Amino acid sequence: MKLNRHCYACDLIDDADLIEEYDTYHKRIWPEIEKSIVEAGIADMEIYRCGNRLFMITETTSAYDSERKKQMDLDNPKVQEWENLMWNYQQAIPFAKKGEKWIPMERIFKL
Repeated sequence: MKLNRHCYACDLIDDADLIEEYDTYHKRIWPEIEKSIVEAGIADMEIYRCGNRLFMITETTSAYDSERKKQMDLDNPKVQEWENLMWNYQQAIPFAKKGEKWIPMERIFKL
Protein backbone atom coordinates (compact mmCIF):
# COMPACT_ATOMS: atom_id res chain seq x y z
CA MET A 1 0.00 0.00 0.00
CA LYS A 2 1.40 3.38 -1.03
CA LEU A 3 1.26 6.03 1.69
CA ASN A 4 1.48 9.78 1.25
CA ARG A 5 3.48 11.87 3.71
CA HIS A 6 2.28 15.22 5.02
CA CYS A 7 4.30 17.43 7.37
CA TYR A 8 2.96 20.25 9.52
CA ALA A 9 4.27 22.77 12.05
CA CYS A 10 2.63 24.42 15.04
CA ASP A 11 3.91 26.31 18.07
CA LEU A 12 3.21 25.82 21.73
CA ILE A 13 2.87 28.66 24.20
CA ASP A 14 6.41 29.10 25.49
CA ASP A 15 5.76 28.06 29.08
CA ALA A 16 7.54 25.04 30.57
CA ASP A 17 4.56 23.91 32.68
CA LEU A 18 2.14 24.12 29.75
CA ILE A 19 4.56 22.30 27.48
CA GLU A 20 4.89 19.51 30.05
CA GLU A 21 1.08 19.21 30.27
CA TYR A 22 0.83 19.11 26.46
CA ASP A 23 3.44 16.35 26.30
CA THR A 24 1.53 14.39 28.97
CA TYR A 25 -1.72 14.57 26.97
CA HIS A 26 0.10 13.21 23.94
CA LYS A 27 1.65 10.27 25.75
CA ARG A 28 -1.89 8.87 25.96
CA ILE A 29 -4.35 10.57 23.63
CA TRP A 30 -8.03 10.01 24.13
CA PRO A 31 -9.26 6.83 22.39
CA GLU A 32 -11.89 8.82 20.47
CA ILE A 33 -9.15 11.02 19.02
CA GLU A 34 -7.10 8.04 17.89
CA LYS A 35 -10.22 6.50 16.34
CA SER A 36 -11.02 9.69 14.42
CA ILE A 37 -7.46 9.89 13.08
CA VAL A 38 -7.52 6.30 11.82
CA GLU A 39 -11.04 6.62 10.37
CA ALA A 40 -9.88 9.63 8.33
CA GLY A 41 -7.33 7.46 6.49
CA ILE A 42 -4.25 8.41 8.51
CA ALA A 43 -2.13 5.27 8.82
CA ASP A 44 0.60 6.78 10.99
CA MET A 45 1.21 10.03 12.84
CA GLU A 46 4.18 11.30 14.81
CA ILE A 47 4.69 14.62 16.59
CA TYR A 48 8.14 15.93 17.45
CA ARG A 49 8.96 18.94 19.61
CA CYS A 50 11.96 21.26 19.70
CA GLY A 51 11.50 23.88 22.39
CA ASN A 52 8.01 25.16 21.73
CA ARG A 53 7.95 24.26 17.99
CA LEU A 54 5.99 21.17 16.99
CA PHE A 55 6.52 19.13 13.84
CA MET A 56 3.92 16.54 12.82
CA ILE A 57 4.39 13.84 10.19
CA THR A 58 1.39 11.93 8.91
CA GLU A 59 1.31 8.99 6.54
CA THR A 60 -2.04 8.75 4.79
CA THR A 61 -3.79 6.09 2.74
CA SER A 62 -5.64 6.70 -0.51
CA ALA A 63 -8.82 7.09 1.60
CA TYR A 64 -7.50 10.33 3.13
CA ASP A 65 -8.97 13.62 2.00
CA SER A 66 -8.07 16.75 3.99
CA GLU A 67 -11.44 18.44 3.39
CA ARG A 68 -13.28 15.30 4.48
CA LYS A 69 -11.08 15.15 7.60
CA LYS A 70 -11.89 18.78 8.44
CA GLN A 71 -15.61 18.07 8.16
CA MET A 72 -15.32 14.85 10.18
CA ASP A 73 -13.54 16.82 12.92
CA LEU A 74 -16.18 19.57 12.90
CA ASP A 75 -18.94 16.96 13.21
CA ASN A 76 -17.27 15.09 16.09
CA PRO A 77 -17.95 16.67 19.54
CA LYS A 78 -15.09 14.76 21.18
CA VAL A 79 -12.60 16.00 18.55
CA GLN A 80 -13.88 19.54 19.08
CA GLU A 81 -13.42 19.13 22.84
CA TRP A 82 -9.84 17.92 22.27
CA GLU A 83 -9.05 20.73 19.83
CA ASN A 84 -10.41 23.37 22.20
CA LEU A 85 -8.37 21.87 25.04
CA MET A 86 -5.22 21.86 22.90
CA TRP A 87 -5.65 25.59 22.15
CA ASN A 88 -4.76 26.12 25.83
CA TYR A 89 -1.26 24.96 24.92
CA GLN A 90 -0.87 25.74 21.23
CA GLN A 91 -0.45 29.04 19.47
CA ALA A 92 -0.46 29.81 15.80
CA ILE A 93 2.81 30.21 13.96
CA PRO A 94 3.36 33.95 13.34
CA PHE A 95 2.36 33.80 9.65
CA ALA A 96 -0.73 31.57 10.13
CA LYS A 97 -4.16 32.87 9.22
CA LYS A 98 -6.67 33.45 12.00
CA GLY A 99 -7.82 30.11 13.43
CA GLU A 100 -5.10 28.07 11.67
CA LYS A 101 -3.16 25.77 13.91
CA TRP A 102 -1.17 23.11 12.06
CA ILE A 103 0.44 24.67 8.97
CA PRO A 104 1.55 22.42 6.08
CA MET A 105 5.29 22.44 5.55
CA GLU A 106 6.99 22.48 2.16
CA ARG A 107 9.68 19.89 1.51
CA ILE A 108 12.78 21.67 0.27
CA PHE A 109 15.22 18.73 0.26
CA LYS A 110 15.14 14.96 -0.17
CA LEU A 111 18.12 12.62 -0.37
